[in-house]
Amino acid sequence: MTYSYISLENRPQGAPKQGDFRLQTAALPKPQDGEILVKVDYMSLDPYMRGRMDDAKSYSAPIELGQKMEAGGVGQVIASKNDRINVGDYVFGMFGWASHACVSGKEVRKLDPSLAPITTALGVLGMPGFTGWYGLTQLAAPKSGETLVVAAATGPVGSMVGQLAKSMGLRVVGIAGGADKCAFACDVLGFDDCLDHSQYPDASSLRKALAQHCPQGIDIYFENVAGKVLLAVLPLMNVGGRIPVCGMISWYNAGALGANASHAQDMLPKLWRTILVNRLSVSGFIISDHWDQYPSFLKQVAPLVASGTITYKEDIVQGLANAPQAFINLLNGGNFGKLIVQITP
Repeated sequence: MTYSYISLENRPQGAPKQGDFRLQTAALPKPQDGEILVKVDYMSLDPYMRGRMDDAKSYSAPIELGQKMEAGGVGQVIASKNDRINVGDYVFGMFGWASHACVSGKEVRKLDPSLAPITTALGVLGMPGFTGWYGLTQLAAPKSGETLVVAAATGPVGSMVGQLAKSMGLRVVGIAGGADKCAFACDVLGFDDCLDHSQYPDASSLRKALAQHCPQGIDIYFENVAGKVLLAVLPLMNVGGRIPVCGMISWYNAGALGANASHAQDMLPKLWRTILVNRLSVSGFIISDHWDQYPSFLKQVAPLVASGTITYKEDIVQGLANAPQAFINLLNGGNFGKLIVQITP
């Protein structure tokens, strides 16, 4: 028997292309002592994967050419040589862009499909939701009555940040790409306002619009986009403002800064001065450093998801072969909600 997987064939120069990936087949592995074989039902696509494609120093090693792309996934155990995990169990693990995976039982987490759909382990109750919860509750120090701005507002991170902030009594202003996403942020997620960034050609015009929707300034900016959104927000930050930094998707395809390098260098003195004068707290974090707090996240948020207090949206693409194009679209804001690939029909 064989299984399918997608490997990294080339290091992208700028935006990834279909030719940077390759769909391959290999013999289905047999689990050894302590291991399990999983048939992957769903896999996650996330912006961080773009950084793994570059051969550059980062907080995690790059994917080697010819090797399987990495991803979190959920699926059912079809063979087990692990005393803790049985055939038929559903599990989450880092299975990669693949139809099957053979891994150590120590590397997976059991799921209970009766408590929540297994796809939630990839989004609202998985790494993205945990990222939003940690950055907001542990770094942003939110206070009732403050104003929070978050971009990619309908994505799994932004939607978690905004909904939690609203439940804490903050004014929440989202930024998203498209009128439908902005309507969802306000009508379903409960944001106070949401701006369609595609309607503003530059940071200056976006800043003016933000100022109208944030009359008391901005106390918290949850950073996962950078680019013109960051440049629009910074002059509106209040003294003592906080900026948790978990990503900068608008710059990923440019390598470090690429074509924007000279402009960014010109902005650096102004940025540094803004941080100093407004006494801003800017906190970069990598969520994999904080898995010890994941149980606390689940304890607080899982009941909110079960009751519908925290809602979520999933964007599910069919078929492993369609993962590369879906990922390319993700980096351009083409998804609406948590992007997931359904591998098992």
